[in-house]
Amino acid sequence: MKEFLGDDFLLDNEVGKRLYNGYAKGQPIFDFHCHLQPSEIYEDHKFSSITEAWLGANGYGDHYKWRLLREYGVPEEYITGSKSAWEKFSKYAEVMPYMVGNPIYEWTHLELKTYFGITKPLCPNTAKEIFDACNKKLETLTARKMMEMNNVKTVFTTDDPVDDLHYHELMAKDKTMKVVVKPCWRPDKAINVERDTFIPWVKKLGEVTNKKISNLEEMLSSLDERLEFFIDHGCTASDHALDVVHYKKASYAEANKVFLKGLKGEAISNEEQDIYKGFLMIHLGKQYHHYNMVQQYHIGALRNNSIRNYKRMGADTGYDAVEDQAFSEKLSALLNALDETDELPKTVLYTLNEKDYIVLVTLMNCFQGGLKGKIQLGTSWWFNDHHDGINRQLHMLADDGLLSCFIGMLTDSRSFLSYPRHDYFRRELCNFLGELVEEGRYPDDEKTLGQIVQDICYNNAVKFFTR
Repeated sequence: MKEFLGDDFLLDNEVGKRLYNGYAKGQPIFDFHCHLQPSEIYEDHKFSSITEAWLGANGYGDHYKWRLLREYGVPEEYITGSKSAWEKFSKYAEVMPYMVGNPIYEWTHLELKTYFGITKPLCPNTAKEIFDACNKKLETLTARKMMEMNNVKTVFTTDDPVDDLHYHELMAKDKTMKVVVKPCWRPDKAINVERDTFIPWVKKLGEVTNKKISNLEEMLSSLDERLEFFIDHGCTASDHALDVVHYKKASYAEANKVFLKGLKGEAISNEEQDIYKGFLMIHLGKQYHHYNMVQQYHIGALRNNSIRNYKRMGADTGYDAVEDQAFSEKLSALLNALDETDELPKTVLYTLNEKDYIVLVTLMNCFQGGLKGKIQLGTSWWFNDHHDGINRQLHMLADDGLLSCFIGMLTDSRSFLSYPRHDYFRRELCNFLGELVEEGRYPDDEKTLGQIVQDICYNNAVKFFTR
């Protein structure tokens, strides 16, 4: 029996242990997708308690944890409600022993060990002791220090085109910053013409660019202007939440007709979404290619399933699930439309539905060429970010692509405490490679394997996201 979270955690073979300890452990982190607040990084946020750092405050926090607490029957007042920091933490500790097998159990204890030096399991009997010890440590353990402890070198935040990037400007000038923080372009509100957020967002875009936007051409011009603004502030990547993939080849006139309907608040059909969203994605894709940027497609989230709770609490509060869609034909057509004119940019394809890994791996390899790993299968995302999910993703990528080209792990997190997930992934990676050697499927070539490990952990991402 192994020691709980011991030195050999997730490492089941000698080759994997050598690779982890010799090549993966302590590697820098390039976190190319997260949901950290730029203001909290710049201000070097000091958390009031471990409850704020772990569970969140004011309706903003870790919906991974919130979902499990709800499943156990914990009243909402102990999750996102008005109960005190200790009361919320106490409930979390009460449920913790019953999270057996869930990655939250492992992540929680990795974070306790990494940041606070605590190796005791969290449970009702240890809750008060751990609560007090963590809060004492948090008097000096600030947001930036959490990042520095994990050797985080670069972070991409998630930013709307209308954001002023004020805090990014301040961080770029701040000589005390040890982490490079760059904006990532997230134009979802420009694309989602069917939603009630579209009209006010277009109005906001017009205000920011000092333009009256009355047609699609003016919209595109304003977006291009904002994209240049982002690039001037260090942006090298975009990100799109393509919950459902929409694409249909369309003319400007056809797309503009849909845009004008959206500006009037009229209902938009699925076919009209295909027209407008497809046209906009092609326009933006060509811009990304022009500026040597990366485009990221996050596919397959079915969001805000509980309308009652969405109305009460808003988005990103734990009511999302996995979308089950047939998207390969439209995604292929979208990528091909950019490839036809040789304007397909570097691309990362994520799926929330792991049955689609084989779809994406085989499709992405139809559009490779020109540079190493031009089209990527994104890491095991969201509900797949755990022991089995990571391994299934690694197996699929190795089976049908080049694992050695993989750009590796990201946090996709709102928490500064989540960086041990990179160590978790690195242990899984090293163990997987070690298994290949142990099974006689690859020679015990430590030099080559060590280089592959370091590339996946850090080097590949740095090269991929550098303009």
